[in-house]
Amino acid sequence: MNVRNATASFVCAVAMSAAAPSAFAQSSNIAPAHKYAWGENVGFINCRDAGSPSAAQGVRINATYLQGFAWGENIGWINFGDGAPDNGVSYANPTGGPVVGTPDFGVNRDLSTGHLSGYAWGENVGWINFAGGALATPVQPARIDNAAHRVRGYAWGENIGWINLDDANVYVGTCAADYNGNGTLEVADIFAFLNGWFAGSPLADFNGGGLAVDDIFAFLNAWFAGC
Repeated sequence: MNVRNATASFVCAVAMSAAAPSAFAQSSNIAPAHKYAWGENVGFINCRDAGSPSAAQGVRINATYLQGFAWGENIGWINFGDGAPDNGVSYANPTGGPVVGTPDFGVNRDLSTGHLSGYAWGENVGWINFAGGALATPVQPARIDNAAHRVRGYAWGENIGWINLDDANVYVGTCAADYNGNGTLEVADIFAFLNGWFAGSPLADFNGGGLAVDDIFAFLNAWFAGC
């Protein structure tokens, strides 16, 4: 984080067909073209399009936690967290796993490794453990790959088995240039990215491996290319 001269903007981004639960302040930043996870036992899970307008309540990847809703045609809603951890940083997720009615639950993100942990909740399927991939053979932890702008690895649901976030063709990706996550590329995305980059935000680490001037050029290339 020892570079500080340049210009540009970056986005963090990683459906449904009915009205979603309570609204979030920011819309999903999941890429429209890469919004599906896959469960062998449950089918496709759409991580972007929840809410009205579409994506208003979809999954959003923040610096240290996720929030929003995904929709599975065969399993219904999955809640990734309410976007308001009690400590402002990450969800508590009680040791041993939450139980029904647990407050302050959700999926967390470790900025140093990109690994995801914590729990999402589906009314019809129970808890989904995002640290579960670390127990797979071979180990396949759920994680954010900044350089590739996508989610990788697996999550585990006791009642539904593995959820694959890492298929080569069907995966959850971030819309690299839609920094504001509103589904539209606009000049405001550039200013938002630059503000984040100069402030040292880990979300502006566009290429992965730490903030550098190259992040700015990579972001601008993605923005002009249309995501």
